[in-house]
Amino acid sequence: QVQLVESGGGLVQAGGSLELSCANSGRTFSSSAMGWFRQAPGKEREFVASISWIGSSATYADSVQCRFTISRDSAKNTMYLQMTTLKPEDTAVYYCAARARGFTSPTRTIKEYNYWGRGNQVTVSS
Repeated sequence: QVQLVESGGGLVQAGGSLELSCANSGRTFSSSAMGWFRQAPGKEREFVASISWIGSSATYADSVQCRFTISRDSAKNTMYLQMTTLKPEDTAVYYCAARARGFTSPTRTIKEYNYWGRGNQVTVSS
């Protein structure tokens, strides 16, 4: 089964960079698209980025389009989110998610993801 674990979060100054990782602890990585979501205090969970199973296509939220880069390494069963030019408004708990096996296209819709990590805190100081 797919078991997702996020890592790489922490405290960073505004304008800095940080890279999040999402590893599948299961024996086999699902052949599905994956994505990143985030949730700030008092707000609903929102879409950040998503990448196809093959890795040939990706989509981003407008707020991170020019600053974040999503990627994946199937050999390591790991997905990444490289974050640059971080802003205080990026402060949130970041969640890794995966679609069910066979669903290979990126999606912004939270209900189309079947597996979730427990989240990792990212705090950007001003």
